[in-house]
Amino acid sequence: MSREPSRFTIALRQVHRRLTAFIMSVVALFGAYQLHYHPQTPLPQEWNAALPLDVSAPVSALTGWKLRQALASPDACLAALDQTARYEALTPRNDREECNVPNRVALSDLANVSLSLDETSCATALRTAMWIEHGVQPAARELLGTQVARVVHIGSYNCRRIRTSSGNSTRWSSHATADALDVAGFDLADGRRLRLIRDWSDTDSAGAFLRAAQASSCKWYRTSLGPEYNALHADHFHLQATGWGTCR
Repeated sequence: MSREPSRFTIALRQVHRRLTAFIMSVVALFGAYQLHYHPQTPLPQEWNAALPLDVSAPVSALTGWKLRQALASPDACLAALDQTARYEALTPRNDREECNVPNRVALSDLANVSLSLDETSCATALRTAMWIEHGVQPAARELLGTQVARVVHIGSYNCRRIRTSSGNSTRWSSHATADALDVAGFDLADGRRLRLIRDWSDTDSAGAFLRAAQASSCKWYRTSLGPEYNALHADHFHLQATGWGTCR
């Protein structure tokens, strides 16, 4: 006749299970630490949460989190920009309460393309680098068989209110804090020049590329407005770091 285990035996088994679970947790944590921090870790950069954003690394489930971490700190943003841009860090701009750019930079090259910009925010520059690297260039290679050599823009910082079809709004534009960039077109490595005002409605590869470029921008900016939004955007993409996910 079998005997039920004593209370002591039951308690001992519970202690054993808890101790085993604790040891396994410690081993798992140690393994995770080694996987992330060991100099010879096999974990790719894009999957290593211990490493900061690398613009040129493949996109992974951690990329958005790494980008947010970089954007949360002025120093981290500049460190990420160091990898992918030729730029000059500028003194903060503070023209008035509504018009200020604390982490201000001037660009000459970004993500291996020519992008000459007198001033923008580091955050806008970094978002643009991600867009070029992971949206614009892949679309150019796939649809045009070439690379983008130059991004043509019509500015980032502008101390003004929002423009509407019925005149200026009472609200301040995201350009007033350099949280936006207006892109008018692209010059390609094979000599072609694409402009939204002329090529957006084309049914050939040029039009397909421009539409793909805007679609991909919605992943890296919170607002993306193009020629189909309204007549004020017939000649450019308005790419904005703030907003609620508008992509039109």
